[in-house]
Amino acid sequence: MPKTSARLLSLLSLLQARRDWPGALLAERLDISPRTVRRDVDRLRELGYPIVAFKGPEGGYRLDAGTELPPLLFDDEQAVALAVALQIATTTGAGIEEAATRALTTVRQVMPSRLRRRIDMLQVTAVGRSATTRQESQVDSGALMALGAAVHAREVLRFDYASPPGTGDDDPAMAAPRRVQPHHLVTWGGRWYLVAWDLDREDWRTFRADRITPRVPTGPRFTPRELPGGDVAAFVAGRFRGSDRSGGSGEWPCRGEVILGLPAAEVSRYSRDGVVEELGPDRCRLVLGSWSWAGLAADIGRFDADIEVVGPAELRDAFGQLARRYANAATGPLGEKSQYV
Repeated sequence: MPKTSARLLSLLSLLQARRDWPGALLAERLDISPRTVRRDVDRLRELGYPIVAFKGPEGGYRLDAGTELPPLLFDDEQAVALAVALQIATTTGAGIEEAATRALTTVRQVMPSRLRRRIDMLQVTAVGRSATTRQESQVDSGALMALGAAVHAREVLRFDYASPPGTGDDDPAMAAPRRVQPHHLVTWGGRWYLVAWDLDREDWRTFRADRITPRVPTGPRFTPRELPGGDVAAFVAGRFRGSDRSGGSGEWPCRGEVILGLPAAEVSRYSRDGVVEELGPDRCRLVLGSWSWAGLAADIGRFDADIEVVGPAELRDAFGQLARRYANAATGPLGEKSQYV
């Protein structure tokens, strides 16, 4: 990329990062003169970007919203991030799948070949919905690209796998080395996972990507294996539901329907893969699954709201059993009221 074009791209990225930029600060960040900043701002205006100058002790520039969308410029990391986000959007069930697919095709067509190759290697499967944002599980972008490249190339991957924090074995130096055949890169509940055949354990494993430190070089190419059930989404969903008992179906054995005295937006944030339907400003319908009826009733009870059981009868009975169990827990061993009640 010519130096001037690269500088324009950097300038645009800075202007998008915050509302107001003093001219002197822009010159310092870009390591150019204030005069060059003014010339570059004029060039961006010619491209259609609505950049306005503001007066003041320092004086500077602001990128305003335009009435028309001008040509978009992205640096390499932004372009890759956009493509990954569009891939995930094609499987969210939000009604934007077709538009996201078209947008991904458009973005890919205008990318330089070096970026197009990176995008083609990073094939992502989104499984389920994200209930809450988990800031502690951020994945290094370089590691993510390395995992995607190994999946795309069908090459044996070696990596160090860190133990979960708090287990007494979370020292990175003690990370257990693994040797796997990587098959799929997926997202689930706000985290990234690698689905792979573990060569040492001779079984399928699901690894958290934020605990993986890839080793180089990768190993020999391998012939892909067939996942149990044949569908990666159903396989991963089943694994997180205690999968081995599900027969690969990925379905909960116990599934019930209730009406909660809470707004749908609040319930949706914490309902995992449940289905939430708005019935009013402070009322919604929730369909949720679990491994047992008692567990399902307990999950629903954590919303701390009035509950109306729609069905089935097993769920209603489970609420009765929990009510008796909780009442007993609220009294002393001899039936006397506990001092903590």
